[in-house]
Amino acid sequence: MPDTAVRLPDPAVEARLARLDEVLAGLESMPGPAAREVLESVTLLTEVYGEALARVLDHADERLRERLADDELLGHLLVLHSLHPETVERRAARAVERLRPAVRERGGDLEWAGVEGQVARVRVSTGGGCGSGCGGGSSDVTAAVRAAVLAAAPELDAVEPVTAERRAAPAFVPLTTLTRRTAPRPQVPR
Repeated sequence: MPDTAVRLPDPAVEARLARLDEVLAGLESMPGPAAREVLESVTLLTEVYGEALARVLDHADERLRERLADDELLGHLLVLHSLHPETVERRAARAVERLRPAVRERGGDLEWAGVEGQVARVRVSTGGGCGSGCGGGSSDVTAAVRAAVLAAAPELDAVEPVTAERRAAPAFVPLTTLTRRTAPRPQVPR
C-alpha cells in the first residue's frame, strides 16, 4: 500500500498547535451550552486518541517506544496522556544535557541537580572570570534551561537555578621557591 499521507513539517505543526490554543481559549471564554459542548467534544476526542496511542505502545517493543518518545511531537503527546516511558526526572536531565554543549561554548556549564517536589534544580555556572554573563548572560542561560526543561517535563512546576559555588583558587607557590636553597649561614669563628 503506497504512502499517500501528507506529512506536516514541524513549523506547520507548531503553527497548528498555536492556533488550536487560540481557538480553545476563545471557546473557554464564550458563554452558553454550544461552547461547552465543543470543548467537551475536544476533550472526548483527546481521550480517545490517548487510548489509541496507549494501544500502539502496548504493541511496541522497547526500541520503538524509545524512538516514539524521542520524537518531539510524539514525546509531547506521550506526556499529555501520561504514557511517556521515561520518568520526569530523566526527561528533564536529558534536556539539560542537550543544552550543556552550547553553554560550554560560551564559557559556562550546566549540571543536573535533581528534582525536589515539583521543582527541577540545575546548577548553573558562568565560568571562570566572566562574572554575570557568558555569551549572553546568565539570565539568558537560565531562561533557556527553564524553557527546555519545562518543554521536556511539563509536569514540573518550576526550574530553579542553583548557583555553582566558586571555589578559591589554589594557592600558587612558585617553583623557584621550592627549589631555591637558602644561603649558607656564615661561619662564626670559634
